[in-house]
Amino acid sequence: MSKVEIDKKSGFCFGVVTAIRKAEEVLAEGNTLYCLGDIVHNSKEVERLKNMGLKTINHEDFKKLRHAKVLLRAHGEPPETYRIAKENDIEIIDATCPVVLKLQQHIKKEYTEKSQRERQIVIYGKNGHAEVLGLVGQTEGKAIIVEQFSDVEKIDLTKDILFFSQTTKSLDGFKKIVEYIQQHIAKDISFHYFDTICRQVTSRIPNISQFALSHNLVLFVSGKKSSNGKMLFNECLKVNPNTHFIDSAADVTLEMLKDAPSVGVCGATSTPKWLMEEVEEKIKRLQNME
Repeated sequence: MSKVEIDKKSGFCFGVVTAIRKAEEVLAEGNTLYCLGDIVHNSKEVERLKNMGLKTINHEDFKKLRHAKVLLRAHGEPPETYRIAKENDIEIIDATCPVVLKLQQHIKKEYTEKSQRERQIVIYGKNGHAEVLGLVGQTEGKAIIVEQFSDVEKIDLTKDILFFSQTTKSLDGFKKIVEYIQQHIAKDISFHYFDTICRQVTSRIPNISQFALSHNLVLFVSGKKSSNGKMLFNECLKVNPNTHFIDSAADVTLEMLKDAPSVGVCGATSTPKWLMEEVEEKIKRLQNME
């Protein structure tokens, strides 16, 4: 029989907690509530809230709505979304994470500030990610997106550079790009970088690495769309090769549990605690069947 432990520091970050709480409050009042995109990158939590009445819509649906309540999730939205809401008499329930909101404001300030020389705003982030779309929207779509190190070729090293990061990207990856720019930028060109990575994510790395090291088997629970989920999973994998990425309890098999006296269950900042608890219960049920 394996010993099973859930990582106490895994689970929702405060931005996700706030968004879900706001959704639950509006739904509890019996109101119809729409959410622009999945409220969190976890299909099981999305399904739970759908069963409570939350209706997930995309941007095309949003443009057609009139006189409705719409929740903006923690990832944030570009200015265009607020403009449409005003025109269509849509009441916005704004759950944009304060860290993301501050970053949006910073990028917009730098973009609108007058400069004698042409400046490039570069964002280290995932193409098409909801947060990145909101950040790029602050620059009227003109920001350069660097998704991985090889994308540095998109940057013109003969022009001034302002470098930001999506809040959930890897700090090591960010530093690597900063070092490359510093080493290769043309003489007398201005380069300013801003470490805008959320410490709610990065502060979990030492803990989750230690947690992964302390177990024979690690089951990392996360939605496949979660950027920080992929990053934190890789941190576990670095220190414990016997780490499995799973979506839910349904993915747990008896084969996984073989020769594992100690099993650790952990997850992303978008993983609900109840989902990790279901994984723990599944492990116990499988072992009792032996």
